[in-house]
Amino acid sequence: MPTRYLPLAILAAGLLFAPGCKQDTPHASITGTIDGLYDPAIFLNIPAGDTYNTEPIPVKDGAFSWSGDIQEVQRLMLRIGDKTIPLYMDNSAVEIHGHIDSLDQLRITGSAPQADFDEYQRSLADIKKEGQALTDQWVKAKDNDSLKELIRTKFDSLDEVKDERTNQFIATHPGSVVSVSLLSDMALVGDPTLLDSLFRKLSPAMVSTTPGKALQERIAVLKKSAVGQTLMDFKQTDVNGDTVRLADLKGKYVLIDFWASWCKPCRAENPNLLKAYNQFKHKNFTVLGVSLDEKKESWQQAIAEDRMPWVQVSDLQGFQGKLAQEYGIKAIPCNFLIDPKGVIVARYLRGEALEEKLTEVLR
Repeated sequence: MPTRYLPLAILAAGLLFAPGCKQDTPHASITGTIDGLYDPAIFLNIPAGDTYNTEPIPVKDGAFSWSGDIQEVQRLMLRIGDKTIPLYMDNSAVEIHGHIDSLDQLRITGSAPQADFDEYQRSLADIKKEGQALTDQWVKAKDNDSLKELIRTKFDSLDEVKDERTNQFIATHPGSVVSVSLLSDMALVGDPTLLDSLFRKLSPAMVSTTPGKALQERIAVLKKSAVGQTLMDFKQTDVNGDTVRLADLKGKYVLIDFWASWCKPCRAENPNLLKAYNQFKHKNFTVLGVSLDEKKESWQQAIAEDRMPWVQVSDLQGFQGKLAQEYGIKAIPCNFLIDPKGVIVARYLRGEALEEKLTEVLR
């Protein structure tokens, strides 16, 4: 290098490494105003593994602001009073405006993935409107069981339409974190075959994100309980402290029912389960209850109250129990129907669907 250029090079290096000239790392920010908001704070839930870190955001005269670092684009949750609003963002500047009486209509700008979510919400607007109308009809129906059954059928049809539109959104938005989040929600109790087919549509960029990797692991676990898979033998302790093995029931159709005493939908479903058990117990069918309770007394009391005569087992570890972890049980009620060879032939059978399936396989 010619001598005359040396001072300039040194000067350039000094400028590059000088503390005052260091390039700032981009930060995320949230600012906004919500008319009618008098709470002293709102709360931002930021994903941290399987849980969330919660950061309070002070509020003054309905206005608030927050800044921080969002490592990658993801879904946060903003809690305002008893309402939780999904917030999709990365290190961008987001603005939120609206009224406390219409939090579902907040104007959220500055985030491209949030715009994707808004698009998804608009695609469901007519379904939500019809769902609200059905809810109003349900309330007015009171004790009219036949009318309620008709309304329930319409709810089921709406759910099917919603599922179709959700699947379509994921397929047409493979590079959106909203698609990853929708799939993650579906993976609580979803069909692993469908989940896997939709997951394969995601872009490599989304698959490589933290939520994308977690979703991939979740689907791998769910595949163990997919229809067509053989359920491996296991052993658990019953209410009397005796060891029960799944192999003890080999040769029968067995409904493995995951439930808990504290689970209201489970308890509401138990009468239907009892009806099916009594109807088919003499046709090579039985039930094996797997409780996700943590207190033995509550577990035993629920068995007695709901008059469940079939074998019940539990390791009293809740969702951290061995079977719940092995088969990825994160929501209950949940069940698998296995045939006499231990092969899963159906999942998530409830109400009439259970009776119909048992009638089909036990005829």
